[in-house]
Amino acid sequence: MNARVTLSPRESQIAERIAWGASQKEVANDLGISRYTVDNILRGIYQKLHIGKINELSAWWFCTTFGISFDLSPLKRAAGAAILIGIFTYGECHLSEQWCRYRCRRTFQTEAVIRRLA
Repeated sequence: MNARVTLSPRESQIAERIAWGASQKEVANDLGISRYTVDNILRGIYQKLHIGKINELSAWWFCTTFGISFDLSPLKRAAGAAILIGIFTYGECHLSEQWCRYRCRRTFQTEAVIRRLA
């Protein structure tokens, strides 16, 4: 990945939307252009950045936009991973009842609708 690459305004628009999780079709609809145009512009972006995946484009966009360094030491990477695993584990252990409650409520609502239709 090349951190010093500058993108054109149109490339920046497309890269931002893709980084936030939009599909190529959604980007095309938002910008009023063809899906094939979006695909061609993405190919150009990939060549400029020397990347090949949408995940890499998302990482590049967030790092350059928010000033995050590309060169993290292994210790910082391990610490970041440990923190994220801790947050995930805490959420799974302490918030699992809420997840079940929402899932059960949706099941009961579906069954109620089926009973009304029958």
